[in-house]
Amino acid sequence: MKKEFIICELSAKVGEKKQGFINILNTETKMPVTIINGANEGSTVLITAGVHGGEYPCIKAAIELAKEIDPKKVSGQIIIVHPVNTQGFVGRNAAVVPEDNKNILRVFPGDKNGTISEKIAYVISNELQEKADFYLDIHGGDIHEDLLPHIYYPGLADKSIIEASINMAKSFNVPYYVKSNTTNGTYTSAAIRKNIPSLLIERGGCGLCKEEDVKEYKRDILNVLSVLNVLDCEIKENEFSPREIKEAVYLEALNDGCWTCFVKAGQEIKEGEKLGEVTDYFGNIIDTYYAKFDAVVLYNTVAYSVTKDSSLIAYGRIN
Repeated sequence: MKKEFIICELSAKVGEKKQGFINILNTETKMPVTIINGANEGSTVLITAGVHGGEYPCIKAAIELAKEIDPKKVSGQIIIVHPVNTQGFVGRNAAVVPEDNKNILRVFPGDKNGTISEKIAYVISNELQEKADFYLDIHGGDIHEDLLPHIYYPGLADKSIIEASINMAKSFNVPYYVKSNTTNGTYTSAAIRKNIPSLLIERGGCGLCKEEDVKEYKRDILNVLSVLNVLDCEIKENEFSPREIKEAVYLEALNDGCWTCFVKAGQEIKEGEKLGEVTDYFGNIIDTYYAKFDAVVLYNTVAYSVTKDSSLIAYGRIN
């Protein structure tokens, strides 16, 4: 049991909850954070929401959970950031921090002497992840994306960390969990560099903040906190038994242009099926995309406008 739980400028005694802002190194950027120091001994769980400022359901769910969780029912500690990317949230920006146009999700473990995105990643890595036993980075389809609820787990960490991450994933009410081989993401960096079982969860999208998505997110997080014996609450039975995806394709635009998508998130597709096409501004087809194998669509861009190297579709082979 920690008599006093300290995160940067915030501190909470046993059985206390504290809310406030923490500073990002020598900048004017601040992140809203809630720390809960439980009444009993237990693990520490870190939850970050809003790494991408336009992914609204996860942010609202985090804000509500931070307000509603009773420290007296907590064993251990809970850290909730809501949101991480305040600049992107205020500016309604998709994916990036507007000051440096970088995606925080792609710059971990960060750099204390880098740009603002790299400094945010550095603080999360060295001030927040450093104190965590488990980590949940909660996301959703961005302003321009629709998606099927699913989870990513780290595929390149130690075997025990991968297994613990998969066990957490099975507590969520989603149909698929997907192996990730990235090394510079929020959750993969935590798993690989700090041996923390970690997940990235996706739910919601299209710039909407649907109450049903917020409700499902809260239900999922309460479930996993209960499974980890961090929160005393009833475990809700899941509708899905998640299936594993070990191979996924992430299509990116080869050129700027106008995007038409022929498939939807959650749709099962066949090898060779036409997924979409990009035209120039005169309606001439410049790129056409086909499925490499039978799979399920995890997410797709719904925007008509796309730029070179921007995301179009992700699909995964079902094991």
